[in-house]
Amino acid sequence: MASVTIRDVRKSYGATPVIHGVNIEIQDGEFVILVGPSGCGKSTLLRMIAGLENISGGDVLIGDRVVNNVPPKERDIAMVFQNYALYPHMTVADNMAFSMKLRNAPKDEIKTRVDNAARILSLVPLLDRYPRQLSGGQRQRVAMGRAIVRDPQVFLFDEPLSNLDAKLRVQMRTEIKELHQRLKTTTVYVTHDQIEAMTMADKIVVMHDGIVEQIGAPLDLYDRPANLFVAGFIGSPSMNFVKGHIDGSGFKADGGFTLPIAGAPSASSGMPVVYGLRPEAIRLDGAGIEARVHVVEPMGSETQVVAHIGGQSFTCVFRERIQAKPGEIIRVAPDAALTHLFDQGSGKRMAA
Repeated sequence: MASVTIRDVRKSYGATPVIHGVNIEIQDGEFVILVGPSGCGKSTLLRMIAGLENISGGDVLIGDRVVNNVPPKERDIAMVFQNYALYPHMTVADNMAFSMKLRNAPKDEIKTRVDNAARILSLVPLLDRYPRQLSGGQRQRVAMGRAIVRDPQVFLFDEPLSNLDAKLRVQMRTEIKELHQRLKTTTVYVTHDQIEAMTMADKIVVMHDGIVEQIGAPLDLYDRPANLFVAGFIGSPSMNFVKGHIDGSGFKADGGFTLPIAGAPSASSGMPVVYGLRPEAIRLDGAGIEARVHVVEPMGSETQVVAHIGGQSFTCVFRERIQAKPGEIIRVAPDAALTHLFDQGSGKRMAA
């Protein structure tokens, strides 16, 4: 196992820069997820760690070694791709053993490693099958097994669950997390799905337009987003945003209604801000603010409601099973302790 250090890394295609001086420290044994929308540069950054993309500037270190000019096969990494990349004419066992056979490893060692990986991933009954005889989840486990057999210093995952259906994605999330807890190998994982990031990572790196917006533990990013982008990207449903200004010790929306806040930053009265409120921080309250119901979405364990307050749309998540219908009025109260304030100009979080 080894740490991974990304130091002022840049990438340009011709005159077009796509990665702008990224700095990330990944500790030995850590599970780090690079997350962001399509085109943010996360897969490009992963491919630079793997050696599949040249680096335009900066350094990538695996352990204490700068690997900028080291070929991929000599970096002691194993990569799991979105499309499995299995050889269709080989059995599961042969697919898993292929990289070791290329290195002319002893047959006994190959068999031991394949058997161990198959046991970890519950693939023992499938070792003699071909990829065409497997489900999507089984194929992805074979791809993971092929990586485990190599016993690398670093695992790299490039959106490995994107081709799976929703139920299987949930199952595979658990399996990958359990695998990491067992092997404790340094892991860098790329996804656009913030739910995957929140549920699996030790540390999340949020990227946008080739820069790192914030790095931190999942709940740190959820509870204290550094800016509007992170606040809107992390969390499902997304955080509600309202433009307005600080009015004394409260918040007054541009629509004319007022909302509570935990505390206003010093000397901020009249300052234009964006008020942020997560859907679950809104509760039903008979003495609260009037909200007109627009859409009701029963989810079983909770109910999502889109309601309008002063012409502004809010998504609310209630644990209660409410019977309200579109057009009806309910009363709600935001939890002032869970509100967020962001500077309208810079988008940065404001400290109370």
